[in-house]
Amino acid sequence: MPRKVEISHRTIIFTVFFLIGLWLLFEIRQIIVALFVSLIFMSALNPAVDKIEKWHLPRWLAILLIYLIFFGSVGTLLTVIITPLVNQTAEFISKTAVFLKQLGSFGIDPNIVATQFTNLSALPANILKLTISFFSNLIALLALMVITFYLLLERKNLDRYLLILFGEGKEKEAEQFVNKIEKRLGGWVRGELSLMTIVGVLSFVGLRLLGIEFALPLAILAGLLEIIPNIGPIVSAIPAVLSGLTVSPLMGLAVAALYFLIQQIENSIIVPRVMQKVVGVNPLVTILSLAIGFKLAGVAGAILAIPVVLVIQVATSEIFTSKRLQNL
Repeated sequence: MPRKVEISHRTIIFTVFFLIGLWLLFEIRQIIVALFVSLIFMSALNPAVDKIEKWHLPRWLAILLIYLIFFGSVGTLLTVIITPLVNQTAEFISKTAVFLKQLGSFGIDPNIVATQFTNLSALPANILKLTISFFSNLIALLALMVITFYLLLERKNLDRYLLILFGEGKEKEAEQFVNKIEKRLGGWVRGELSLMTIVGVLSFVGLRLLGIEFALPLAILAGLLEIIPNIGPIVSAIPAVLSGLTVSPLMGLAVAALYFLIQQIENSIIVPRVMQKVVGVNPLVTILSLAIGFKLAGVAGAILAIPVVLVIQVATSEIFTSKRLQNL
């Protein structure tokens, strides 16, 4: 006779509540993502808020000052570059067909290039769409600002809130966990902003020296795509090289050499100084994380993949450290 398998009521109840929990997490996934993005912003801004707070200012006022400086800087930058950026981008798009037609004189099938260009340009197009959608949605932007504001305001109490997970008497462990998360995420944001700025400036200067048209939008594209490791720099080089090829094969080669040189400078000098100590993620893990993130949530998933890996690294490190101490 077949053996009878008995399932306890406790197992059934646990399974039901577990499935309900998964369903709830799926339903509120956008809220979870918003909280995580706000946590990243908080980690990046908190050191500056702490420094301003030392001037004997209330914490809420220090946060508002940081907001004012940040949005004032962004607004000033946009005011300076928005007109040439729009004009050059529109002209570049209008000349794309001419570029592809001229490539035929170099023995390159324009149809093949057009197909590949369309496929490869999907990533930056999605990033641009994501950026426009993000900033055009005032409610979402305000929500992130408000959540980040309150996270910064309650930063010193986060250790106490995490005692729910760590248990009573674990104040030191909770504080270390929050500090490590903040250090890794904040360092990642500041490091990425530095890399994006440096790569964008180097690309702009190099393209202008070569006399390439549309240097500003191409350089901004290179800077923006720098946030996606390994893949972004390759994608950003494609329209620049195509633009150079329309001048001459030698110019196309010169542009490719420029982007290769910038990539080598970045990998050998800039990244070790700016990112290696902060992030410390294995290149293979980085590529796998990007692939998984892109598969699950597109460009946004690829951008958030590394921060998620950093949090997982800190969490697993704390768990294993705690277990080793308990076994001693």
